[in-house]
Amino acid sequence: MFLEAPELKPFPTIRHAFFTREGGVSEGVYASLNGGIGSSDRPERVSENRARMCAHLGLPEGRLVSLYQIHSADVVTVEAPSPLAERPKADAMVTRVPGLALGIATADCGPILFADPENRVVGAAHSGWKGALGGVVAATVTAMEALGAERGRIVAVLGPTIAQNSYEVGPDFIARFSREAPGGERFLAPGTREGHAQFDLPGFILERLREAGIARTASVGLCTYADPDRFYSFRRTTHRGESDYGRLISAIALAP
Repeated sequence: MFLEAPELKPFPTIRHAFFTREGGVSEGVYASLNGGIGSSDRPERVSENRARMCAHLGLPEGRLVSLYQIHSADVVTVEAPSPLAERPKADAMVTRVPGLALGIATADCGPILFADPENRVVGAAHSGWKGALGGVVAATVTAMEALGAERGRIVAVLGPTIAQNSYEVGPDFIARFSREAPGGERFLAPGTREGHAQFDLPGFILERLREAGIARTASVGLCTYADPDRFYSFRRTTHRGESDYGRLISAIALAP
């Protein structure tokens, strides 16, 4: 049902989980722990799945906070849960309020969980290539600092993300990435088709974390595309011609 990061597990003030697609009540292409509010799954099933996630984190139902993710570098500071229909448009959030689980939804993009256990500040970010390129990592760290975190004390872990050998990109992507990320060609490997490349999104995100001054970074090192039993994948769904896909939730909270 979930994965834990060894880098975050030792801290008693921090609760976290990279939830897999296992252990829920959804059916069909959403089977089974679909946490995606934006999917076309039955809302009552998504609600039950999210309640199970809260229970795993030791929190009451309704304490899992979500965003309307837009592939931006926008960050919000969370002080209380908001109605799901009114969730803010952003791609990262931070808090110092105990008992609030910051939940990021992904299905190939990179979910990043941040924690400064000593200063009791946590954050979570959704980082696809647009967000990574646009600065969502640095923006999240800056927002955590505004709440009292110290970047030298932050631990950041990247959850399940599409791996390089599963992520082919075309000429337009290559041109934009080369233009906006000088020196980033090392994240592009030769593709199987002419004019295409294989993009190392996890590697690029980890580089952005290091550039932001995060001394303790890690990745769970798992590919969403290559493991259909445990993970949803937008790209795999597209290749299979399926009607929709579920969303994985990665969440972090300060213990109440």
